Amino acid sequence: MSYVAVYHITTPDTPNKLLTHFDDIQSTLAERGVRFERWQPSPLEKGASEAQMMAAYQSQIDALGYARVQVVSVTGDHPQKDALRAERLNEHVCSEDQARFFIAGQGLFSLHIGDYVYGVRCEKHDLLIVPAGMQHWFDIGENPHFVALHMFNTTEGSVPTLTGNDLARDFAKLDD
Repeated sequence: MSYVAVYHITTPDTPNKLLTHFDDIQSTLAERGVRFERWQPSPLEKGASEAQMMAAYQSQIDALGYARVQVVSVTGDHPQKDALRAERLNEHVCSEDQARFFIAGQGLFSLHIGDYVYGVRCEKHDLLIVPAGMQHWFDIGENPHFVALHMFNTTEGSVPTLTGNDLARDFAKLDD
């Protein structure tokens, strides 16, 4: 289930608010400049190729206007799953929007906005767009399972810049 857990930075173990209804999630994130949508499922065969996955959602992708799309897939048997998880668990900012559409599985984006952290659990059919420059981190979990479209503003893509803030270590992870 998708949700948003809202924490004050001084109480990382206790959310002030937990939102599970789509409209509540969408409006709360929109107030902070974050876009959250749920796309209608497209029929995809198990084992679909990257080209088939992109083609299934091409009209929605085109409507967003991003310059580049790539499929990102990480499962529990991925040989670099621990390294992939570790590199995104530190708070960072990106020079481009972080636009992700989840075709399968789940992930937890944590958005650091002012004195609050918004833990956004995304799952199958969720689109989350974190605007460029927003402090965040992303957890794929100890036993990851997700397939997502990652969309970029430019053809080069964005490289995360660490903030140096160690706040992320105190907040809930995907498996908590």
